[in-house]
Amino acid sequence: MKKVYVGMAADLFHHGHLNIINEAQKHGKVIIGLLTDRAIASYKRLPLLSYEKRKLIVESIKGVDEVVPQESLDYVPNLRKIKPNYVVHGDDWKKGVQKETRQKVIDALAEWGGELIEPTYTAGVSSTQLINTLTGNGITPNKRLENLKRLLKVKPIVRIMEAHSGLTGLIVEKTQIEENGVKKEFDGIWESSLTDSTSKGKPDTEVVDFSSRFQTIEEIIEVTTKPIIVDGDTGGEIEHFRFRVRTLERLGVSAVIIEDKIGLKRNSLFGTSVAQEQDTIKHFCKKIEEGKRSLITQDFLIIARIESLILQKGLDDAIERAKAYIDVGADGIMIHSKMKDGKEIIEFCEKYKSFEYRVPLVVAPSTYNHITEDQLCDLGVNIVIYANHLLRSAYPAMFNTAKSILQHGSSEVTSEKDCMPISEIITLIPEDY
Repeated sequence: MKKVYVGMAADLFHHGHLNIINEAQKHGKVIIGLLTDRAIASYKRLPLLSYEKRKLIVESIKGVDEVVPQESLDYVPNLRKIKPNYVVHGDDWKKGVQKETRQKVIDALAEWGGELIEPTYTAGVSSTQLINTLTGNGITPNKRLENLKRLLKVKPIVRIMEAHSGLTGLIVEKTQIEENGVKKEFDGIWESSLTDSTSKGKPDTEVVDFSSRFQTIEEIIEVTTKPIIVDGDTGGEIEHFRFRVRTLERLGVSAVIIEDKIGLKRNSLFGTSVAQEQDTIKHFCKKIEEGKRSLITQDFLIIARIESLILQKGLDDAIERAKAYIDVGADGIMIHSKMKDGKEIIEFCEKYKSFEYRVPLVVAPSTYNHITEDQLCDLGVNIVIYANHLLRSAYPAMFNTAKSILQHGSSEVTSEKDCMPISEIITLIPEDY
């Protein structure tokens, strides 16, 4: 029996997929090359359904004889392995970013005399549009909660941007660019104690308590769907940390990062210029253990942030702490440094690579911002957090607007040059959001 190969993502199955399968069935045994989560995430957002769930759905479709994983957008590796007589794909890929992929398929098929069949693309339907409609009203806590772990499995580096309000959450949610046919966007949201407290006009010393922080988190959750990592500061007292973790998990937050300091919290970028005391390894390990014991799911992550480099305790102390925190169940390690050259971070990452057992490694390159995501990825970093950039960029813009109004005695110059038109502001967020 002749073999027919069909590549698809099938994130949400619709009648367009059925049309392609029905056409393929006319020509022989239908083999679906189902794109893996990693393959889909390489060019757009994480699929709504995991590969395993999509595979179950596609296998149950009448006319499908076999489902195999397609590990990338490139069909050729699977085609050379299977050597199908036909490949069936809608004619929409004759133009645009998939044109090159199509040509590779034609060239591969020519090696054994295969044929490309291109039925007319089913207009008016797409999985992306359907998913955008489905997620337009939000996402369930459990679905949001699990997505950070899924991202860590399929992306070489997970890109996180800070948000401190519902509006900034929307910016992180919706901002994207396209380069060479690949969509780039932020994978998740960092709810920072620094930007949250600063936006409220308060110092970053834990003076804004978690009751207020929870309100900010809920504002962001209400208008976004991406996973959220919360800055948990020191985590507070061990007895309180247990309940804090439970609340965050119930809200659908994916992770909390706590730093190994005690006493009055001061921002790490002050370094040793202000009094800051690092917790003992034993006490901080107990905090991690108690937090882990309080969890209901396996999806919520407790990430330990090491302050040894900030407090000039040295690389050896940071390495010792990383091993101890991993041993008691930390789901990730965040290494922090305020040195602009980035050498401390590079040295830590190189040492971390030699660990027999590693968990995801997190950095926030606020000071060593010349190091690119690709370089961090090569160093073994799994999550990069842009920890305060939306707030830092908003403040000078607002300050300059206020100053301009004072200088000119009107808002005409500022409104025309630097401000979004009021007509766009009032339609930025739909009334039925």
